Amino acid sequence: MKATILIDKLTKKYGECWAIQDLNLTVSQGEIFGFLGPNGAGKTTTIRILTTLTKPTSGNAWIANFNVLEEPGEVKKIIGVVQQHLTLDQDLTLKENMELHARFRRINSPERNKRINELLDYVGLSKQGDQMVRSFSGGMQRSAMIASALVHQPKVLFLDEPTVGLDVQTRRSLWDLIRRLNNDGTTIFLTTHYIEEAEALCHQVGIIHKGHLIALGSPTELRQKIGLFTVETLENNMHTRYHYFSSRETATSYVQSLSSDVKTILIRESNLEDTFVELTGEKVGDN
Repeated sequence: MKATILIDKLTKKYGECWAIQDLNLTVSQGEIFGFLGPNGAGKTTTIRILTTLTKPTSGNAWIANFNVLEEPGEVKKIIGVVQQHLTLDQDLTLKENMELHARFRRINSPERNKRINELLDYVGLSKQGDQMVRSFSGGMQRSAMIASALVHQPKVLFLDEPTVGLDVQTRRSLWDLIRRLNNDGTTIFLTTHYIEEAEALCHQVGIIHKGHLIALGSPTELRQKIGLFTVETLENNMHTRYHYFSSRETATSYVQSLSSDVKTILIRESNLEDTFVELTGEKVGDN
């Protein structure tokens, strides 16, 4: 498939700290790509470089064949960004926020009004357009931020921890919105440390750890690196041990071979958290 995002040996250093080192990555057109890792792993730094907010120490990147370093103006025309923190003006209505964003993008008045109304309907906020943003719930504010980021019809949408702090029900509603955007042709670059989010949404996942890309593939391919099935055992009533197997049959055979002293045995499918912990020795979301 055609590459929409191409990263070549991207490196960023702050003082003596390496945020990312020699990052190489390709995101295909029409893909939901998930960037998974603990806090401080380099996810947000990567997004800041790709969205022209930060210059790398070395390396290069392209979005839809535009060089991020040499053609930042062209890149900004084709990307939308929803940052981790809330960026809407709390003292304006939702429509006023979107109007302001559209004016920054130099969208003419007739097209601007048409586009705003279409997007409010798209994200399910048609009735809230004239309400003050400060009255919105966290989930409504996230949806409103996505709507604002889509005013200029970007080809690529960057979502930096889009569901952080939201309850499970609201998070799943946003997942549906992200899927709909992708089905309508938008390439999505998503950073998250929620395992279930990456598994539910992403066609391809990259795991970054201490600035290095340590694994890349579909959720199933990454699980296969350690084994598709997990056996959990409790030792000395204190420590849970995890053992990985390629099939349920081999996992079952292992359980049957254990002594009666081993307690609390569970056989389940492995997940991306298992993969991450095995590769890094850390839990996703750790500092």
